Amino acid sequence: MIKTARLLLATSLLLPSLALGDTLSLPADARVEMALVDDLLLDADTPSRNDVVMRPVQGGKGSHHLPDYCVVTGDARREGQRIHITTHALTCIEAQGGESAIFTGELTAGAYDEDRDFGIAACQDGRCRLTPNDTFLLTLTRPLSVEQQANPSAEINERRRRHGEPAPEENAAGQ
Repeated sequence: MIKTARLLLATSLLLPSLALGDTLSLPADARVEMALVDDLLLDADTPSRNDVVMRPVQGGKGSHHLPDYCVVTGDARREGQRIHITTHALTCIEAQGGESAIFTGELTAGAYDEDRDFGIAACQDGRCRLTPNDTFLLTLTRPLSVEQQANPSAEINERRRRHGEPAPEENAAGQ
């Protein structure tokens, strides 16, 4: 089972991105409500942090929405009494029924507070802190257009179903 999982991961990393006709797209100036995955603390000793991970808020109050299963990565830095967050990449899995689509690409956006000013007012006494319970709006500075990626795991499972072979979960349970 572990060898199969490693093989699937290696295969997915080596395959070129294949557009399957579906595109995840949002216009420039789209606003998506987001939250951090982990706590963020910035102070005089640590004024910035790279590779901050965010997720969309389900049913968020932005003008647009991303699929529920999404992670966005970006950088955070302390600027006066605000935390400036900018993004650089996203990976989303959109599931409908038994099918899933994978989208990975660049995302250029900045975090805005409810006051619609750039950055998030989350600083007090020289420390800036955000928790996963704090939400903010990401505003895209460029349109997002990401083609659907190949899903080798789904393709392998489909071939197995057509040929009557058990799915990987069934093999693991039988061993």
